Amino acid sequence: MKEIFTILVVLLFAFSLQAGTLYKWVDKQGVVNFTDDLTKVPPSYRNQVEVEESKDIQEEVTPLSSQTVNPDTEKEEITTDIYGHDEAWWRERVRPWKQQLKEATEKYEAAQRKFSEKTAELSQRGLVSHARHKILSDQFKQETMEYEIQIAEANEMLRKLSKEAVESRANPDWLK
Repeated sequence: MKEIFTILVVLLFAFSLQAGTLYKWVDKQGVVNFTDDLTKVPPSYRNQVEVEESKDIQEEVTPLSSQTVNPDTEKEEITTDIYGHDEAWWRERVRPWKQQLKEATEKYEAAQRKFSEKTAELSQRGLVSHARHKILSDQFKQETMEYEIQIAEANEMLRKLSKEAVESRANPDWLK
């Protein structure tokens, strides 16, 4: 047993004294990763890789320039926010509120057209009295109040989601 322990200690020192290059990066969950093969570093992290070269017992840490690590000069697009949510997740959060806003706006505008048409029709017939206009106006207000509430609610939720996206460092285009 003592011989096995001695062999392990010798091997440990032999590997630690061997010159080599390690690549270090931190992923989106905050986990520190190491590899001895640069091709194993995910492309989205290559611009933040630090190179650790061990020469005998010394250790040098040199951050690589993004040009050295990633020869492509194109800017890599962010695919997730800081919590790992992607474009599809954000679009799905926004979709129902955009739909509500669209539908409520369409219904509100249709009610306005209907009120205008009805008022014009009664006016042409000479049947617009103050009392009839008041009844039509009250009906219009009652019908459109619901749509105004839905529009305000959708706008408020879209504003909140936009603020949340900024805080999460999501791509603003994902909310469009």
